[in-house]
Amino acid sequence: MQSRDKKRIAIITARGGSKRIPKKNIRSFCGKPILTYSIRAALDAGIFDRVMVSTDSEEIAQIALEAGAEVPFMRSDATSGDYATTAEVLLEVLAEYEKNGECFDTVCCIYPTAPFVTVQKLRDGIELLEEQDVDSVVPVVRYSFPPQRAFVIRDGLTVMKYPQHAGSRSQDLEPFYHDCGQFYCMQVENFKEKKQIFTDRMLSIEMPETEVQDIDNETDWKLAELKYQMMGK
Repeated sequence: MQSRDKKRIAIITARGGSKRIPKKNIRSFCGKPILTYSIRAALDAGIFDRVMVSTDSEEIAQIALEAGAEVPFMRSDATSGDYATTAEVLLEVLAEYEKNGECFDTVCCIYPTAPFVTVQKLRDGIELLEEQDVDSVVPVVRYSFPPQRAFVIRDGLTVMKYPQHAGSRSQDLEPFYHDCGQFYCMQVENFKEKKQIFTDRMLSIEMPETEVQDIDNETDWKLAELKYQMMGK
């Protein structure tokens, strides 16, 4: 278990507006509102002084409170729109707590549609962040197919984006990774200064593809439930 000399907050970002999947953040996922999985993982990790939900929705706030999270204030109009960034939401939350005299050393942003987040993943992320003294720690997953072998369509013809790799073996190509879209652990002071999650002082934790699923449509949702069931949850 990590040292408790650091003060830590988990912020779960769950606004009410969702165009592609209505009420996405509280829709039932394998029998429970999907938001509650992120809340329970953060609470059960036992490493956060605060577990709060940032939302502009009274309905989401009520579900969050019932699951054990705090909702000490509602999200402002400025951070509730379609173009508000995650960084802006986090900065607003940290500023509100500071107004009440409460400051944090470490912040962990957890997305509300991240049922694959576990207690151990959160503990590992915080431990890596604080032991290595970097700006942030981000879970990543390897691209299932080498991007260096990608095709593009130009003037109606299909051509290789990187023809220099036409004869390369897949196992000889550098692995590429992308953000899992689950959670981010950050040093608060560095984050407030740079106002960015992704910096040049960032480490990652690699996740298996079976525990990663971007949820943007109905098919994604069904795939996520299947993967979750495969995990034996």
